[in-house]
Amino acid sequence: MSSSATADLWQTIAADAAAESSLWGEALLPDGGRELVTVFSPLGEERFALGLETIYEGYLVHYGTPRLFAPSDPDSALLLGDYLYAHGLVRIASFGDVDAVADLSELISLCSQLRAEGVEGDGALWAATAALLGRGLDEPRSALRLRGDPAPLEAAARSAAGDAQVDGALASHRGRVR
Repeated sequence: MSSSATADLWQTIAADAAAESSLWGEALLPDGGRELVTVFSPLGEERFALGLETIYEGYLVHYGTPRLFAPSDPDSALLLGDYLYAHGLVRIASFGDVDAVADLSELISLCSQLRAEGVEGDGALWAATAALLGRGLDEPRSALRLRGDPAPLEAAARSAAGDAQVDGALASHRGRVR
């Protein structure tokens, strides 16, 4: 993704959120405090980048250090994260790819399960979902869901996007989540 496309991605997320609610506009970090780094979208198709990063920002609002937002309280953080999830799903749905939307719904659901159970593996799940969005991850996801084994997801991501790309995404992710 070009640097101008990346800048547009962040501007779009910020502008749409601010237009949706003054509360989200107030939660935006000042320009100099934003960390405009794509994490998982470089692993997948460019057309999905805006939707993926919107959903990932929602995940970070819930479970980590967001790049664009600093909600003032836990209730606002919960609502903002949910708004970003929904808005990202709408962006992906605009492509008419039902399988991609289903994959992202599974991602959000399984990440919530992992967090509730204190199980590792969200990074591999994010990487595989981004790299193979809409192309089927049922078996690797089942290994994580049922046995707590993220290795098949990570292997799938590496096979699709390459070791260096996945290593970079996972390292960035580890630095952002709690």
